[in-house]
Amino acid sequence: MDWNKDKSTRLTAVFVFLFAVILLAADVFGFIWMPWFVSVSAIKPEHLPFLAATIYTASIFAWICLYTMFRLLSSIREGKVFTEQNSSMLRVISWCCAGASIVFLVSILYYPPFIIISAAAGFMMMIVRVVKNIIQQAIGMKNELDLTV
Repeated sequence: MDWNKDKSTRLTAVFVFLFAVILLAADVFGFIWMPWFVSVSAIKPEHLPFLAATIYTASIFAWICLYTMFRLLSSIREGKVFTEQNSSMLRVISWCCAGASIVFLVSILYYPPFIIISAAAGFMMMIVRVVKNIIQQAIGMKNELDLTV
């Protein structure tokens, strides 16, 4: 199989779309699966409203992140890689990860295992920030190179 950057960005776009479908299903059917989750986990039934608040607040960050990822992939497919716009989109994605991390960090007050999700989202934020900083450096180098030609 001949793998190239176009196939890779298309595959990533498929995964972003699939995740959006799963997130939509989770949002729409949350009223069904959240009570079930409470019944099989250590969450007290009286904390169901807190679980709903956690999940739907984090969902807002996830939707913003998915939309931004789709826009970023579109920009990359157009050949626009080292641009300020892409750097800004990576910044938005990193802040969405940070927001979700904070939501789940606060939620450990009623369900301590959420610390794992909080840590994962925080770690993802750091990875995206590093990539954003690399892109930002590359933009500076590209601009400098464009001026020397």
